[in-house]
Amino acid sequence: MEFVKPIKNREQIEQMKDAIGAEGKYRERVLFILGINSGLRISDLLNLRWKDVSGSSVTVKEQKTGKVKRFPLNDACVEALRSIPKGKPAEYIFVSHSNRNGSESKPWTRQYIWQILNQAAKAVGLEEVGTHTLRKTFAYHVFTATKNLTLVQKLLNHSSPATTLRYIGIEQEELNACYTTLNL
Repeated sequence: MEFVKPIKNREQIEQMKDAIGAEGKYRERVLFILGINSGLRISDLLNLRWKDVSGSSVTVKEQKTGKVKRFPLNDACVEALRSIPKGKPAEYIFVSHSNRNGSESKPWTRQYIWQILNQAAKAVGLEEVGTHTLRKTFAYHVFTATKNLTLVQKLLNHSSPATTLRYIGIEQEELNACYTTLNL
C-alpha cells in the first residue's frame, strides 16, 4: 500500500476542489468536500445513501468498525450536497456512471476516486495523494485547529496517540518547532 499524506495547505485544498470541478466532476467534488470535512473512510463515503443524510446530519454504520456514527454536517457539506439532485432514499449518493440507468444501483469504486484525486493532484502539483488523503486532511486540520490529540484520536477511533500523530503527518520539524517557540 502506498503512503499518502494530508493536504496541509488550505489554498491547495481549494485548488483541488477547482481541479476536480473543472473536469465537470461535480459529484466527485462533493465527495472530496465530504471526505475532508467528515473524516469518513472512503468505503463509508462511497456507500453513503440519501437515507443516511437527514437534514444537516449523517448517520452511517462504519464498515471497518461496525460502529454507528452520527455527526452534524458543516455548511460546506450541506451546500455541496444541495448542489446535486437528490435521488431515491435507498440510492447511493455517489452512483457509478455505468449503472445510473441500470436496474441495480452501485457506488463508485475506490479505484475511480483514486484516479480522480490523482488527476487533480497532478494539476495542483501535489504528490502522495490517494483516497485516504481525504480522511488524513480532515484529521490534520482538526488537530491544527484544536491542538487536541485526544479529540482527533477519538474521531478516528485510533488506539493510541502515537498512531494518530503518525497518521496526521506531524513530522519532526513541527515537533522541533514546539521546543523553539515555547520560550516560557
